[in-house]
Amino acid sequence: MTARERYQKVTFQLPADLKESLNRLKEEMGVSLSAIYTEALREYVKKQEARRWREAALKARKEYETAPQALQNLDQDGFYEY
Repeated sequence: MTARERYQKVTFQLPADLKESLNRLKEEMGVSLSAIYTEALREYVKKQEARRWREAALKARKEYETAPQALQNLDQDGFYEY
């Protein structure tokens, strides 16, 4: 897979003050804006995935608390832990 295939160009707008801050940061760090954007977006995706997992766990907990017998019967229905 070539670099062109691994990366896709994206265009979006930022508030001017944020862009200025990012430009200062890139100069201080000696990295590209693309590197900063990529790192920030990876962290955002990671944070949102963790949030979704927490919400699913809380939903499962709530379901267990309201109908614990239904979940306790899972092992009897052919679900096995490996």
